[in-house]
Amino acid sequence: MADHLEASVTLPSEPASVAAARTYVVGTLAEWGLPPETDVSETVRLIVSELATNVVQHTFGQSPTFTVDLRLERDEQLHIGVTDSHPRFPRRLPAAVQQDNGRGMVIVRWLTAECDGTLRVRPTREGGKTVSVELPWTVPAEPATAAGRQQP
Repeated sequence: MADHLEASVTLPSEPASVAAARTYVVGTLAEWGLPPETDVSETVRLIVSELATNVVQHTFGQSPTFTVDLRLERDEQLHIGVTDSHPRFPRRLPAAVQQDNGRGMVIVRWLTAECDGTLRVRPTREGGKTVSVELPWTVPAEPATAAGRQQP
């Protein structure tokens, strides 16, 4: 595989774009050699889903679009970035807060930590922000079955 692969998609900040972002990411990772049925692919799909949902729900129309960037470096590190044009950074909720929503970044932080990755939020030059997740790139030698065991 190449030393450096990149892919990007810009979508409107509307609910249907969350599914489109998930589909795009899973398809791109499959092209790069990561089968969709792996735990890593599912983790990336969930991270992108949560970040895209945050854009749709929390930018209040101030970000008409958002961009999902993927970058794979030397078959070692996967970089995921979700950029929007809203200036407010995500806020961490106290653990004691009981509500039905607002847990997206908690989920993203937990998934990132579980994979020994890193999470950063950075401002863009245009006044928005990029939420970046870096994960070790691991492709299983054999596809896993539904039960999580390697197929012979």
